[in-house]
Amino acid sequence: MPQVFAYLRVSTDAQDVANQKHGVVRYCIDKKLLEPVFVEDTVSGKTDWRDRQLGKMIRGAGEGDVIVVSEVSRLARSTLQVLEIGRECIEKGVQLHVAKNGIVFDNTMQSRIVAVVLALVAEIERDFISSRTKEALAKRKAEGMKLGRPVGGAKNLKLDKHADKIDGYLAKGINKVAIAKLLDVSPNTLYEWLKVRRSDKAPIISP
Repeated sequence: MPQVFAYLRVSTDAQDVANQKHGVVRYCIDKKLLEPVFVEDTVSGKTDWRDRQLGKMIRGAGEGDVIVVSEVSRLARSTLQVLEIGRECIEKGVQLHVAKNGIVFDNTMQSRIVAVVLALVAEIERDFISSRTKEALAKRKAEGMKLGRPVGGAKNLKLDKHADKIDGYLAKGINKVAIAKLLDVSPNTLYEWLKVRRSDKAPIISP
């Protein structure tokens, strides 16, 4: 006999859990569905749906089973992921109901139309994001701002705390390989530090 599952992606807010459960139960009663088995997930929505309890639930569901969620945001944070979840359910013969939005993913023509529309929306979203990114970069370039990673790397470097020691060793004419050994770092680490922190000073004695 087909089963009904309710997926709840929850936070630490007990009220949020209660609201989701209330919405799902009311929806199941209105649609004359069986009493759902609740499955709670506390993972962030940023985590791919396949790696959440939702993915495990869909993989374990059988043909004819029903999965109900309170609203789209409980499924994923992007239209594309919602579409992927809906398609996965359709291919397995599992119905996916979104209570608040009244969206149903099943094998009906209406559901397939919804899937096509969501796919179009996802494509438009990707185009908008790409366009906004290109426009922002072009604007920064036109304003004379340098693009990409700032020259000089990280603000804080490993050898910064030994700056006075390094300057002192160099002043005494100690070669760089020896200095690296004294500081217990590789010569390359020292060379990179000198390149970033001392490149504007007079040439330093080579090793």
